Amino acid sequence: MLTQRTKVRRNPSRGRHDRPTIDAILDEALIAHVAWVHEGRPAVIPTLIARDGDDVLIHGSSASRTIRGLQHGLEACVEVTLVDGLVLARSAFHHSINYRSVVLYGTLRDVPDKERALEIFTEKLIPGRWEHVRWPTPQELKGTAALALRIEEGSAKIRTGPPADDEEDYALDTWAGVVPLTVRPLTPQPDPRLRPDIELPVHVRDLTL
Repeated sequence: MLTQRTKVRRNPSRGRHDRPTIDAILDEALIAHVAWVHEGRPAVIPTLIARDGDDVLIHGSSASRTIRGLQHGLEACVEVTLVDGLVLARSAFHHSINYRSVVLYGTLRDVPDKERALEIFTEKLIPGRWEHVRWPTPQELKGTAALALRIEEGSAKIRTGPPADDEEDYALDTWAGVVPLTVRPLTPQPDPRLRPDIELPVHVRDLTL
């Protein structure tokens, strides 16, 4: 995982290159940003991701400019960030955030079993959902592309803990500390066209527990 371009140079003590740390961050993240160079110009898109063993999966329309470019072997950079807290210091300069991030490099390849890829995406979002929904039709699968990036070159970077103020600033009459942040599901809102006899399923209710 460690290469010249994945070595963390700014605050290197925050760098991580072990797979368990990287995998855990990827598994928690819902959205990644995929960057590549298209016709000599930089491009980046947000996209849903899911991990399948040693691969990170993305998907999209088969007609997408992004998908078509990445299918032709363009090198890509995939990045995810989880924000865990606002770090309030005594000085404006030392304010920060607590975070966990991963950056991966490589080229993506087609995933031949697109239905399985869509199942992986669905189950990541809502465990247990796949068996309750209509599965993709052949036409839907034809219009969908799924790509995989092997987790081979990348690194994680993590900041935790309280602010790091200059020693003389600890005497200031200024509140300092961390405001934790989290993403959590709220009360499910039924589709206005949902039939009244359809109850909230257990796998959706479990998300809010």
